[in-house]
Amino acid sequence: MRDIDIRNILLHTLRQKYGGDSNTLVIEEMGLCQGNARVDVAVVNGSIHGYEIKSEKDTLKRLSGQQDIYNKVLDYVTVVTCTRHLYKIKQSVPRWWGISEVQCINGQIKLVKIRPCKKNKKVNPNELVQLLWRNETLDILRERNFHRGLINRSRNILWNRLVQNISIRELKKEIRDRIKARQNWRVVSQQVSCDG
Repeated sequence: MRDIDIRNILLHTLRQKYGGDSNTLVIEEMGLCQGNARVDVAVVNGSIHGYEIKSEKDTLKRLSGQQDIYNKVLDYVTVVTCTRHLYKIKQSVPRWWGISEVQCINGQIKLVKIRPCKKNKKVNPNELVQLLWRNETLDILRERNFHRGLINRSRNILWNRLVQNISIRELKKEIRDRIKARQNWRVVSQQVSCDG
């Protein structure tokens, strides 16, 4: 089964689960850590849940590098794969990562949960904050009156100031809210999430 086939099944499953939820955004190919990696599908609501697709044609060579980045940023991670990779994935990904397998059941292709995901307790605020655009970061700093002397500074300096001045819990909420509020960003994915 190809990547596009698994992606379509995954998106259909997420559409069924979140289609009527205006508080949930489904994003394809979401960049993490300034573009060092892209998670295939991300669901943003009260958390950020990344889904990584590994099809029969994929190798698992990039998985360890992806793990390093996903572990720093995502609240939950699920690998969606096929039988070919199942054993190796079970052995190589962290125990808190979920695993779903694409299976044919009674003539229908379905996602079967092999292992449920658990919450990531080690999100790195310095990596997480990089999901924010510069203007979003500055807006949050302004709202909290931490922006003095920073208006023309680089986004790295803005990100550092934000991380130094708010808790990881507040940072996570601000990031989720800003991502969901973006206008005309990933329009196709927004339609996926709002499909009724």
